[in-house]
Amino acid sequence: FTIECVMKLIALNFKYFTIPWNLFDFIIVIASILRGLLEEIIEKYFINPTLLRVVRVARVGRILRFVKGAKSIRILIFAYAVSVPALFNIGLLLFLIMFIYSIFGMSFFAYVRKSAGITDLLNFETFPNSMIVLFHICTNAGWSDVFQALTNDQSPDCDPTIISRSYKGDCGDTIIATLYLVSYVIITSLVVVNMYIAVILENFSQAQEDVQQGLTDDDYDMCYEKWQRLDPSGSQFIRYDQLSDFIDGLQPPLRIPKPNRLVLAAMDLPICEHDRIHYVDIFDGITKYFLGIFNVSIANSEANTSIDIKKDRPKDYHPITTTVQRQRELYLSRMGLKGFRTNVERRRNERKNRESIVRKVTTDELIESDELETPTLASDDNQNHETNLTTST
Repeated sequence: FTIECVMKLIALNFKYFTIPWNLFDFIIVIASILRGLLEEIIEKYFINPTLLRVVRVARVGRILRFVKGAKSIRILIFAYAVSVPALFNIGLLLFLIMFIYSIFGMSFFAYVRKSAGITDLLNFETFPNSMIVLFHICTNAGWSDVFQALTNDQSPDCDPTIISRSYKGDCGDTIIATLYLVSYVIITSLVVVNMYIAVILENFSQAQEDVQQGLTDDDYDMCYEKWQRLDPSGSQFIRYDQLSDFIDGLQPPLRIPKPNRLVLAAMDLPICEHDRIHYVDIFDGITKYFLGIFNVSIANSEANTSIDIKKDRPKDYHPITTTVQRQRELYLSRMGLKGFRTNVERRRNERKNRESIVRKVTTDELIESDELETPTLASDDNQNHETNLTTST
């Protein structure tokens, strides 16, 4: 864990502390190091080092990271989290029922002889012990033993002559115990406790239906986690050149795999100053794309359409263009550059052809000049030869 912590600090620098899991690991590592170095000092002057061992055990919580990769587990946890308010209300109802029955139990069975399910801990002598007995019974664990102890109303199981505040000594009452326990078991075990299961199953079923129908809050939560990596300062903006990678890095169903430039252009997202895009515009665009309600065709959209600035935008939200206009600008730039390159290549080829023609013409002229000069030289030689012969004769 220490090596992992050091490697992440070297790789991420200060961004290491912006991830909650990294903070958790860092605290665990520091606590482990302090325990090893200052165990005697901490034990003598501060706290028991056993508490530091408990903190180290918390490292087991790192396994919760895998929950992010298992969508079915996330749905189950989400269903349980949604069920917490209802479960709390059911718990209050169960406590109210146990409170009432504990008072009745103290009134009827406070002096019952300890036998079978009635012990020094499980009895109706005090309110806390009564609550423990009733909680034990509501789980359907050992209620028959408690029923046996409360229905001992004859000798030798009990002694009705013992002097106590109960007129039956330490004996129970079969009729009262039967009505008391049967009604309590029906209300708690068969009704209230099953309400816990019913609420959780209902919310789990609802969560599964939401996933099957479309987008859920969990999908947007995963998008927010991805957004925090690109915008750690919380400016609510990312650069336009980061948009394609951001959309490709999302999880289904909001993910749009690469190549996604044309789809992003069709969303007609506003682009602010310094090539920045606001997160509300991005999430609005990908949501409309998933639902299929945004206008994919951009041929009929006007280039000079005014951009509405909504109230939920920051003060530095000043759109200057859109993804459609930017795509058109890039397309026109590529077409112009392509035309320029084609023109340059054509001119270069024309120049090469012209040079080759000029070179060929020059060669032909030189050849013709050589042919004209050769007969003249031959005639001059003949004249000189004839003159020499005449002179000699």
